[in-house]
Amino acid sequence: MKENTCAACDCELDATRIAVKIGGKTVEVCCEECAEALREAETATRTAQSAGK
Repeated sequence: MKENTCAACDCELDATRIAVKIGGKTVEVCCEECAEALREAETATRTAQSAGK
């Protein structure tokens, strides 16, 4: 993933980029849909990890 592409879909980022904190790191995405997808994936991962303990 390049520094100027969306962390979710690899599209080019422009001035409308959104910063999202995932797993303690801040990543940038191109739109709210990608931001929500990353948040949902993080929630699912945390839930699965909690269930495995």
